[in-house]
Amino acid sequence: MPDGFDQFAADRLDRLLRYATAVTCDRHLAQDIVQDVLLRVQRRWSRIEQMDAPYLYVKRMVTNEYLSWRHRRAARDIASSQRTLDALTPPVGDPAVRHAERDAMRARIAVLPRRQRAALVLRFYEDCTDAEIAQVLGCTESTVRSHISRALGTLRAGARLPAEVTR
Repeated sequence: MPDGFDQFAADRLDRLLRYATAVTCDRHLAQDIVQDVLLRVQRRWSRIEQMDAPYLYVKRMVTNEYLSWRHRRAARDIASSQRTLDALTPPVGDPAVRHAERDAMRARIAVLPRRQRAALVLRFYEDCTDAEIAQVLGCTESTVRSHISRALGTLRAGARLPAEVTR
């Protein structure tokens, strides 16, 4: 019979890795972040499991680790090969169009400030509410809405540029 932490890790590891991969745009960095966080969580599990929402707390730890200075340089450099990106999200339909759209969106998302990127991933990839995002990012709900609004505005502005300018 696995203990509480082992069960938590078994149940949530895939979601944490998907979230970290989406927010970092780098599967290897995501694995490092989740591993570091889970090691810290294991040591403090007796306190963390008593919380109202342990998963949200751990997701916040992953977010904070991503936002921390130790991963700042790695977060700027997106070193994923096309094969790695295909493994994360296999193409459907016309591969050329899907690849171009996905690469263009990833490139636009990758240049967003880290908090805006995290807010977008939490909203549209993780389907979190403003309150949950605020809890994960450690800010107010109005700040979450501001991050998302600014990020979407930046993405919309980038979508209007001719393809030659965005390359």
